[in-house]
Amino acid sequence: MIRPLLMCFALCVVYATSKPTEKKERTHHEAPLSSREHVDAEGFEYDHEAFLGKEQAKTFDDLTPEESKRRLGIIVGKIDGDADGFVTEAELKAWIKKAQKKYIYDNVDRQWKDFDMDNDGMISWEEYRNVTYGTYLDDPEPDDSYDYQRMMARDERRFKMADKNEDQIADKEEFTAFLHPEDYDHMKDIVVLETMEDIDKNGDGFIDLDEYIGDMYNHEDEMEEPEWVATEREQFSEFRDKNKDGKMDREETMDWILPSDYDHAEAEAKHLVYESDSDKDGKLTKEEILNKYDLFVGSQATDFGEALVRHDEF
Repeated sequence: MIRPLLMCFALCVVYATSKPTEKKERTHHEAPLSSREHVDAEGFEYDHEAFLGKEQAKTFDDLTPEESKRRLGIIVGKIDGDADGFVTEAELKAWIKKAQKKYIYDNVDRQWKDFDMDNDGMISWEEYRNVTYGTYLDDPEPDDSYDYQRMMARDERRFKMADKNEDQIADKEEFTAFLHPEDYDHMKDIVVLETMEDIDKNGDGFIDLDEYIGDMYNHEDEMEEPEWVATEREQFSEFRDKNKDGKMDREETMDWILPSDYDHAEAEAKHLVYESDSDKDGKLTKEEILNKYDLFVGSQATDFGEALVRHDEF
């Protein structure tokens, strides 16, 4: 079975075990802290995933409020790096970034054993290619119309970019950069290039308004264009197309998908402090955090069940 590496909008990179679709093959935008909408009036799921990481957040969903608070108290001690009894925005930001990195590294670890065929602790381009495109290599002219040759060329180009010592072999960090290029400065050019290649349908090296909208919305699916599409048109004209020439070049595309002036972790840390800092001194005590435990971790259970024995660290 051919298992190409696909790029998706929300989770950076998805390892597929079946034939890919031609849509959304790329890393598109900096990875968000959560796949949820950040609307506190409708719930704190975004904050839970941002603060704990997606997998860890799930473990709190089935806990009683008492157990959630107990575990949160343990986490507060870990966040307070200088052990001064307060949690600052900087400490929260560092914790959130650590939680998100853990998700990435766990994702890489799950995939590692599939590609390290000789168990030497490294993954060569040959190993990756053979595992991912083995069926195609046996039959370079498959019955379907999917362009595996193009996809393999893209993967090889990205693999070479991640391979900093140019030995055609990836260690764990290089393979992480290959799978999650949006998190590495030296990989940002390839993220922009892949994005532009996928959206630039007329091949002129730019993204015009129709291509920009067409990447997000298929007008054939609905009779009337939804309101959010009109908003995106305004966004393109007012903010994306900075030099007002009717299209986005490489630099403008970079600003769109990998903005340098916005830090998701910093914004979330500020949000958590603002919502929890009852005495408005700019930092949080353990008591202030526990008083807003539903914002940080939440709890939905009415009984303990087996949820209390899930993680040794608690």
